[in-house]
Amino acid sequence: MARLSGLLLLLLLLAAAPQAAEAALETNSYDGNIYALYAGNGSLVPPRSSLEQALADHRAAVVVYYLDDSADSKRFSPVLNELQRLWGRSVELIPLTTDALQNRQETGRTDPAHYWKGDIPQVVVFDPTGDVVFDDSGQVDIDAINTALREATGLDPMAGAGLSTTRSFNELNSEVVPAG
Repeated sequence: MARLSGLLLLLLLLAAAPQAAEAALETNSYDGNIYALYAGNGSLVPPRSSLEQALADHRAAVVVYYLDDSADSKRFSPVLNELQRLWGRSVELIPLTTDALQNRQETGRTDPAHYWKGDIPQVVVFDPTGDVVFDDSGQVDIDAINTALREATGLDPMAGAGLSTTRSFNELNSEVVPAG
C-alpha cells in the first residue's frame, strides 16, 4: 500500500510540475513578442509613432508587416533590430502585426492597410513626402532597405560599414553583423 501511495504521489508531482516553455524559431507557433524573443529588443513593439503621425511630421518611415506566429517573421526580426540601431534617430520604425489589418477596408494613404499586400514580412519605406520608395516582401535584404533609406533621407549612418549578413548564435537568436 505504501508503495502504491508513493507511486501515486510521484505521478501527481510529475503531472503538476511546470512544463518548460518552448519557443521555436522555425515554426509557425505563437511564442510571444518576436522582437523581444528573437531579436533581443522588446522596445520595437508597440511602435513609438503611427504611419499617420510620421507622414504628418514629414519623417521618413519604415513599416514592417509581420505576425508573431510566423516563422518568416521570426527569422526577419533581427533585421528590424539592426535598422533601429542604424536609423532609430532618423526615421520612424513601425512594425505592425497584420491581425488588425485583415478583413477590413483601408481608409486612405495614412492607413497601413492601404499598403499591405497580404504578405509577411513585408517592408515599405516612405520618404519624408509620404511617397513609397521601397516595397518588398519576404526575407528582405537589409542592404536593400538601407539603400532605400539613404535615398529617402540623404543620410548614411553606415558610411564605411559595408554589407551586412545575419548570423545565428543559438537556436533562438540571431543578429545582423558586417559581412565578411
